[in-house]
Amino acid sequence: MTAPLLELDCFGVAIGAQTLVHAVSLTVEAGEILGLVGGSGSGKSLTALGVMRLLPEAARTHGAIRLNGRALDGLSERDMRKIRGHDIGMVFQEPMTALNPLLRIGDQVAETVRLHRTAAASSIGATELARRALEAVGLGGERGSPAKYPHELSGGQRQRVALALATVLEPKLLIADEPTTALDVRTQDAVLELLRRWVRERGMGMILVSHDLAVIAEFTDRVAVMQAGRIVESGATATALRRLQHPYARALLDAAEPPPKRARVPAAAVPVLEARALVRDYPAARRSWWRAAPPFRAVDQVSLDIRPGESVGLIGESGSGKSTLLRLLLALDRPQQGEVLLSGENFTNARGRAARRLRRSLQAVFQDPYGSFDPQWTVERLIAEPLRLAEVPPTPAERRRRVAAVLEQVGLSAADARRHAHEFSGGQRQRIAIARALIIEPQVIAFDEAVSALDVLVRAQILDLLTDLSARLDMAYLFISHDIPVVRAIADRVYVMQHGRIVEQGPASAVFESPQHPYTRALLAATPRIAARQA
Repeated sequence: MTAPLLELDCFGVAIGAQTLVHAVSLTVEAGEILGLVGGSGSGKSLTALGVMRLLPEAARTHGAIRLNGRALDGLSERDMRKIRGHDIGMVFQEPMTALNPLLRIGDQVAETVRLHRTAAASSIGATELARRALEAVGLGGERGSPAKYPHELSGGQRQRVALALATVLEPKLLIADEPTTALDVRTQDAVLELLRRWVRERGMGMILVSHDLAVIAEFTDRVAVMQAGRIVESGATATALRRLQHPYARALLDAAEPPPKRARVPAAAVPVLEARALVRDYPAARRSWWRAAPPFRAVDQVSLDIRPGESVGLIGESGSGKSTLLRLLLALDRPQQGEVLLSGENFTNARGRAARRLRRSLQAVFQDPYGSFDPQWTVERLIAEPLRLAEVPPTPAERRRRVAAVLEQVGLSAADARRHAHEFSGGQRQRIAIARALIIEPQVIAFDEAVSALDVLVRAQILDLLTDLSARLDMAYLFISHDIPVVRAIADRVYVMQHGRIVEQGPASAVFESPQHPYTRALLAATPRIAARQA
């Protein structure tokens, strides 16, 4: 009987007096995909990093790590460097943090080859292997040229570069830590299908770390559910998801596919936000010497409206024009044609005091709140920042009172106002971002992928919070997301965007249950579903 490709035997991680991973035992066979699932802080990423021996210096480990029967836990750092990239590849959650912004993508992949293969150490050999690795992940030609820099690529393309880096030497084991969190459903489906094909064709083992049980259900052979550093459920994916016993595992399953929202019919009123035939062109990336290339049209005759108290979803894959449209709606960019109205007033052309007055009606919550916070500011100062738009700024005492009130509105405490953003979890930081949007009492809030990076349990809490706030405050939402289950749970109406145009719109139930446009049907078909795997 052959040994498993990877074996963890009573593996644990402790930092100081705190044990973060408790005696985890699991195996991965060649040609198998193991799903490691759990919420934030469950220990799944620490376990994955422990296999790579990439834990912080302060961390202490115990137990055994064996790759093809060879113990890794006792190896020197020099020996581990020979294994990382060659025998074990790793794909991290955010590719921009794993890629060097100053190096072309082809050079970065070739560097991995040069570090591990003396036979291919010449620039020609390494470059050729890098080119083949990039082509294998669907990058090639003009759009994915090895000569491009990371910032010139889309999120999905950057994730493919990270895959090429991790797999160029065809490692025995691949660890993918939340590799599709920021990807739209069609790109996610393509990336995961590529990984599954490699596992089958190359006999590679794989650990897919994720908080998304729908992804785990669709693409893994076995699953292990982690909570507080322990494995609480495990087994073959197809059967385990039908027989989950642990309360935490059941909660993950229930939160993975939130129920569709019961649509509300807004009262006939002037739309609180209205876009009329917006057009936004950008200069072409390349120009011919004998003629000017036509501009790239990112937003093409887009119209939409949101009424008081209504939640509207905007879905589409990367590059569909969603982010450009949001910039136009927020007056952070100006269209070549069309206009944006707030409560019937022209926001696009407003200036000075009129623009500040209208801006109070529209606030935004972004995907990464930490990136939009000044790390030196207290929570009180972060939340109070929009009050500068007030015609009469509040007194310090009134400001503190309003900050305390809005913190309690979003489920935090008044005492949190004295802390800094780094002291909070991802879900708590998103609540702070929502509090900052609420304090100016806007009529509509735009959420740009505001819950895509959160685990399913925290995501469910945030969605419940938003639903409650909308009902109590008659708040209108524009919810921009590639996560279709989330949009189904929050939206009354939905707009579908492709290539800068709205291709379908209507009540959420009609669009999701009886889509008319082929593109909408393709998005829905690419969305992982737990029910399909449980059937």
